Amino acid sequence: MRAIYEPAIAELERDFTVHKLWLAPDPRALIEQVRTRVRAAVTTPPAGFSRSDFDAFPALGLVACFGPNCELIDTAAARERGVALSYTPDSTAGPVADLAMGLIVALMRRVCEGDRFVRAGRWPAGVFASGGGLGGKTCGIVGFGRIGRELARRAEAFAMAVCYHGPRRKPDVACPYFADLESMAREADCLVVTCTLTPATRNLIDARILGALGPDGFLVNVARGAIVDERALIAALRDGRLGGAALDVFSDEPHVPAELVPMDNVVLTPHIGTSTREIREARSRMLLADVRAFFAGRPLDNPYR
Repeated sequence: MRAIYEPAIAELERDFTVHKLWLAPDPRALIEQVRTRVRAAVTTPPAGFSRSDFDAFPALGLVACFGPNCELIDTAAARERGVALSYTPDSTAGPVADLAMGLIVALMRRVCEGDRFVRAGRWPAGVFASGGGLGGKTCGIVGFGRIGRELARRAEAFAMAVCYHGPRRKPDVACPYFADLESMAREADCLVVTCTLTPATRNLIDARILGALGPDGFLVNVARGAIVDERALIAALRDGRLGGAALDVFSDEPHVPAELVPMDNVVLTPHIGTSTREIREARSRMLLADVRAFFAGRPLDNPYR
């Protein structure tokens, strides 16, 4: 359904006939051509697998997710059709928190802007405008699950104050809790999104929250693109109502809003929060084992229930 780790695709192609939907000039036409022959589908957490996807492949017996999060897979539709689900249960909290911290540093210290400044040969002609330091600044974390907790440890190591927002206070967390996200955005120098995408969090970071963060504030998103209202974000950045943004995720991946690309105060990465070689290789082994088990009629190693 979407591109995954290339060595995993190559391994699948050695054993199976593989149709790459993301490369098809006309995906609908490809589906019509192969729909009755497709027995297994490979997807990713951002792509998911909807009820209409299940409807499109009547011979489907397995949906294998290249990742640990299956919230966008219609599990009810899978149960109704007797389609098995597999996933790759792994811990990505540390690597995602590493990236989030790196994006905070890159954004607040203007690392990417400085890189472009040097490469353009502008250094001999002038002094690069300074970014801001992290020490003593406040990092507000939206969602304080595994990733949020790992990020808090890293931010505190950079001498940042940490606060968090979520649906409820965590009894084992000492840092300040804000039940109201807008109030936390007013207090934060940098707001980092680490929560899961649900109907309640879709467009959670809207014009109101961005306005509370303000012209000196920064937004970092390493969760899901749809949690941030991208049109409101673009407008806030364009009008100087937000200091900057660092985004690893987007609403319509792999397509990035064209307005963001030329903005100097925006850092863009291609959803690499979990893209370490170690994670990709481990996921490949798990996914390939389950696809092979399905076609061989064996039980799945990592069934998703």
